[in-house]
Order: sequence, then structure tokens, then C-alpha cells
Amino acid sequence: MRIAYRARQFWHALYAKPNPNELALACAALPGSLMILFDQLQPSEQAHGLKIYRQLVEQGETQPDLLVAALLHDAGKSRYRLHVWDRVLIVLARATFPQRVHTWGLGSPTGWQRAFVIAEQHPAWGAEMAAQAGASSLAVTIIRRHQDFSPEAADFMASLPLEDQLLYRLKILDDDN
Repeated sequence: MRIAYRARQFWHALYAKPNPNELALACAALPGSLMILFDQLQPSEQAHGLKIYRQLVEQGETQPDLLVAALLHDAGKSRYRLHVWDRVLIVLARATFPQRVHTWGLGSPTGWQRAFVIAEQHPAWGAEMAAQAGASSLAVTIIRRHQDFSPEAADFMASLPLEDQLLYRLKILDDDN
């Protein structure tokens, strides 16, 4: 089952490209400077962000900072491009030895560690880029933390601070997509 899921992800990453109607959603949700940041994403990452955005809207979400973060949570990946084989390597390595992937991701994005560094550090890069483009502090925080949050908090979600509630909603959909 997990292999089939990852195979679908792989093919989706190869061919995903948002259509003009989907891009219009992003244009409506993002002010000009943030739309420029969105435009820098690879088409598959744009499609991924738009899918999460649409799912949130379909669930009745109206919190603007969460919707911005949904579209831009992977913006840091535009700093250094990931190739399809990089993504495959990251998925396989995380499944085999996740702690090493984290350690390999602490360096600079060069050599054989490049893909791991991008995977680990893109949230911080994306948050920095979103802040420079004028995103709210809450959207920036959600982007920065989108890989850090552990979604085991469902049972006591109502007692979490707003930031963690929003982060939880993004993390669940990001992990599913």
C-alpha cells in the first residue's frame, strides 16, 4: 500500500502542473509580492500547495495566514531546485534511516548531501523569503514550522494555541499529499 502511494506521488511530481483556473486561485489569495514567490516554485510544488489550499477551503477554512502558508510552505525549495531523483533519494533515505537524513541536512547544499540539506532547511529558507515578501508573522511562523509539528495532538487540539491548531491542519494535509 505504501509503495503504491509513493509511486503515485512520483508520477504526480513528474507531471503535475497547475492549470490557469488553479493559478487564478493563488493570484486571488496572494498579494503581488507573495505571488512572485509562488511563481518561483516548480510546477509540481505549485500544484501541491494549491491542492492543500483547495482542501482547506473545501473544509471551510477562512484563516488567511493558514491559506497563505498552504500555498507557500515549500517556497524555500525554490532557493535550490530538487530533481525528481533527489526526491526519490530523500523518501528512500527517510524510510530507511530518518535520523541520518536529519544529520545530513545540517550542512550546506553541496555534494552528495545537497538534497538532504534542501529537504531539511527549506522551511527556514521559505519563512525568510515569505517574511521578505511581506507575509504576516503568523504565516511566516507556520511556514517555518511546517515540518516540525507532530500531528499527534488531535485529541486535545482545541486546547492548543491558535498557531499550533493552524500548523496541525497544514501538517495533516501536507503529509497526506
